[in-house]
Amino acid sequence: MAVTVRTGRRGGEGISGGCRHAAMSPARSRLLVNHHVSVLPEEARPGPAVTAFHRRLPGYAVTPLRDLPELAAATGVGRVLVKDESSRMGLPAFKILGASWATYRVLCERLGGEPAWETLDDLAAVVAERLGPLRLVTATDGNHGRAVARMARLLGLDALILVPEGTAEARIEGIASEGAAVDVVPGTYDDAVRVAAELAGERDVVVSDTSWPGYEDPPRWVAEGYATIFAEVEDQAPAPPDVVVVPLGVGALGAAAGACLRAGLSPAEGPLLVGVEPESAACVAAAVEAGHVVEVPGPHRSIMAGLNCGLASLLALPTLTATFGAFVAVDDDRCRAAVRALASAGLDVGETGAAALAGLTALVEDHRDELPVPGRATVLLLVTEGVTDPAGFERIVGRPPRR
Repeated sequence: MAVTVRTGRRGGEGISGGCRHAAMSPARSRLLVNHHVSVLPEEARPGPAVTAFHRRLPGYAVTPLRDLPELAAATGVGRVLVKDESSRMGLPAFKILGASWATYRVLCERLGGEPAWETLDDLAAVVAERLGPLRLVTATDGNHGRAVARMARLLGLDALILVPEGTAEARIEGIASEGAAVDVVPGTYDDAVRVAAELAGERDVVVSDTSWPGYEDPPRWVAEGYATIFAEVEDQAPAPPDVVVVPLGVGALGAAAGACLRAGLSPAEGPLLVGVEPESAACVAAAVEAGHVVEVPGPHRSIMAGLNCGLASLLALPTLTATFGAFVAVDDDRCRAAVRALASAGLDVGETGAAALAGLTALVEDHRDELPVPGRATVLLLVTEGVTDPAGFERIVGRPPRR
């Protein structure tokens, strides 16, 4: 396993905004109701090319939409539907959807247009012949990096994946199992992003799911790649949901949800979108509150590792502000309870995967007055990962994961 420990800069200063939050509850969740929801242009909705691309990839299959009445009863809502992304194209998370589409678009840009190909082997041959050796580079808390490493392996490319210190060994091993080199960067995820950005060059292709000034196209394509989730839900769901609960890291998945589910709709129409973040890394809520990206200082040590981000994506923020009605920050105890509840319902998932249920629980238990969820509501939860740290799962649930 190729793992390098780097030395480098740690996290920066944080800035807080001035909007009014709901009072802290005894259960330590925090709610921000967004009063800036507006109409996102219809053209923001991704087109069918994304899903058509994914259907050409090896191992593509529609992931399940599960109806879990026990969770509906426990949360006091009419119906709970879970989009189960615990296994997507052979990986334990949804991230391959964004990583594959963004990698493809980056390569097409370098090639000067889309080449003719039937299989990824065909595409790999074109890339090797016309572009020569390349290395894909990204920063990650686990799942995005493994997905980029998988695409590199499928295309015959090298990969360097940067992870923050404290990343679970099982997640590092998962990335390295794809043939990637893994560097451990002291500090936070955001420090790893900075190191990755500095490596960009002729042979090092950065495929990040977050943006910064001058770097916007790849993260835009990552978010577009997640549109396949919502295209599948549209075909699977018996009716449009009333509430959709989305875990937010830098905001790419949230931006995809907003563009797919609310483009062209007025604030009074369509589903209520609710974003969930760890209380110690609620960078999207902080940015929406301030009206611009601000840094939530680290260290970010939530067990919801995929959400341990101190800076929201500059690119995603306008869509999140226009489409999400609320943001809820939850603590690790509530996440642990959600992991156990999902396991009891037959779904063994990782901590980040349980965040949406933790957010729904916080809404109905702590914030009925500020943001009532109707008792007859159909709620869609995005369960974004399977078990990526088996030891952590066993500590929470008291048994090993079933798979």
